[in-house]
Amino acid sequence: MSRSVQAFAYARPSALVAGAGRTALGLETAGGLTPVGAEAHPSFFAGFLTSPQVAAKGLLAVADVAAARYYQRTLRASLDPVVTGNGDRLRFESFSGCCGVYARLDILREGLDGADTGHGTTNVDVNNPLREALSRLAGDEPMHLRVGPDELAVTTMDGPVVEKKVPLPDRWLRGFAESQVVSAGFDLRAELSAAEAVRFLRSLPRSSSGTGRGPMWVVPAGRTLRPTTRPAPGAVCLPGPERLVALQRVLRHATALRVYGPPAGGADGAGVSAAWEVALPGMRLTLTLSPDPARGFSGEGGVLEALATDEAAADAELVSVLLAWEPRIDPAELAEQSGLSTARVRAALTRLGTAGRVGYDIADAAYFHRELPYDSGRAERHNPRLVNARALLAEGAVTLGPDGVAQVRSGELRYQVRESAGGVLSCTCPWWADYRGRRGPCKHALAVRLARRAAASGTVTDTSAGATR
Repeated sequence: MSRSVQAFAYARPSALVAGAGRTALGLETAGGLTPVGAEAHPSFFAGFLTSPQVAAKGLLAVADVAAARYYQRTLRASLDPVVTGNGDRLRFESFSGCCGVYARLDILREGLDGADTGHGTTNVDVNNPLREALSRLAGDEPMHLRVGPDELAVTTMDGPVVEKKVPLPDRWLRGFAESQVVSAGFDLRAELSAAEAVRFLRSLPRSSSGTGRGPMWVVPAGRTLRPTTRPAPGAVCLPGPERLVALQRVLRHATALRVYGPPAGGADGAGVSAAWEVALPGMRLTLTLSPDPARGFSGEGGVLEALATDEAAADAELVSVLLAWEPRIDPAELAEQSGLSTARVRAALTRLGTAGRVGYDIADAAYFHRELPYDSGRAERHNPRLVNARALLAEGAVTLGPDGVAQVRSGELRYQVRESAGGVLSCTCPWWADYRGRRGPCKHALAVRLARRAAASGTVTDTSAGATR
């Protein structure tokens, strides 16, 4: 598995300081992007939290996910959460080490008492002493929050005094980005009151061992949700209920529970992703789960076709220039500014989502601008299926037939790729037989798609030989 080492440099450790009738939470930032470019230690907020205890527990929940592996638990994982200032809110994001759980705490305008937030994205230091201090926090005395260095630190900073180096697998990057695009296809499926939310979440099994071999499902039943073993109409998948454990931190402060999922999923009994959002005073905490605890988001492949198009790449580059850390991105407005159609803007946003350059807020049903503080382009460059598809094309392994059926030579084997109604490509390979498109196209179908687009644009004269002109 390809990986690199990610270095975080902080001016000092984040800390919670109590005294004089109030507490002060200082979250230190590493390098990140802002409207004026890259900054070593950007500052996003200095003001008060309206619900200090809730914010502390929400931040701990995000940190829990960052440090967790819900599959192969013996392996270590810990990446500092990402924070984005969107002008009217702060978003804290993390992704589990097993690549199967995405967490985000949105502290909304009503949860912040002070100046507007800044704009940009970076990492924040969440160290063990800070976690312990936040866990001990009691009462609701005023809490001052600072995200970024204070004025004294800015004027006396000689260099980072806290450095962390952690492995950053390509699979983690792809999963972080892919989870945003997956959630863009979700609808609200159920909503529970605070009391019913607490009752339901506390009734869930602590492991998947008691749910049988298949994924667990829940279906709306009156004012609550009822577990079921089958994907009945209106059911929402809950693969690995133990992966919702981070929500326990904020349950006593919950005002509602909302569940999101694809409009039609699991008809064949296979697990699908879902998102679980706890509404809090002035905040939202959301966990998005992959279709199976043993299956991360990195292999879903639902956006590989978008990555394989040159048009989407050019459109995404144009649209990215127009983004300005908006909390809600309006595709119609971007279409007017860019001169592209709304459909092409949406495709460009999908591609930007796979690169981590936009996130998706299910509650707002809208993308928001943020730039992951990593080399997120690696998620596309190193995607195995896309790399293999391009290699097949370069080797001249694709033969386009006049009847619309393509032949793809892969090693000593040959596969047939056909296009069905709706433009979906099917293949005779084992991948297609196993997943039937649920995890995106196989490398053979991708190679055929690339070959057809190249032939249509006149860049390839003989797809069976791979000749270009």
